Amino acid sequence: MNTNILIVGVGGQGTLLASVLLGNLALENGYDVKLSEVHGMSQRGGSVVTHVKISDGKVGAPLIEEGEADIILAFEKLEAYRWLPYLKKDGALYVNTQQILPMPVIMGQAENPADLDRVLQENTGSLKAFDAMKIAEECGSSKAVNIVLLGAASKDLPFSDESWMKVIGENVKPKFVEMNRFAFTKGQQA
Repeated sequence: MNTNILIVGVGGQGTLLASVLLGNLALENGYDVKLSEVHGMSQRGGSVVTHVKISDGKVGAPLIEEGEADIILAFEKLEAYRWLPYLKKDGALYVNTQQILPMPVIMGQAENPADLDRVLQENTGSLKAFDAMKIAEECGSSKAVNIVLLGAASKDLPFSDESWMKVIGENVKPKFVEMNRFAFTKGQQA
């Protein structure tokens, strides 16, 4: 197995926790894994991307090149659009349909791409777009969007539900473990 996963969003959405969970999950299941975080102004809602490479052999360079991502987890629709060139032609794109407008758009200095949905649909082998924020809120916290998206993408990864639940239990604050496990399950059903 060689799987390249790009996790994209904006600061404060939990992209880094999602990558830590994936990395620990891969290690616990005997895979080699490399993580590489690239953040812009993450504390101020800027773009954040994490490259996760998982292999049953040896992982070389940690960064995923354009056209090499098997899966992109996009915590926000514009980030999905921005990072779409990194997805393989037959890759899977999981998108939280929430949109966080960048400051230049809010200030009227730029426009949001009008054809966002069409471009995502036409350039993706498998598009799974859903309101992960709504599901997370129904589970108890808007901060569980990351876990909802991981749950949805878990079907494309070779890890058991038991492994996922164990890793969530080991990496999430104890008072939030059950809520995150519930969010993961709801993400699988999304």
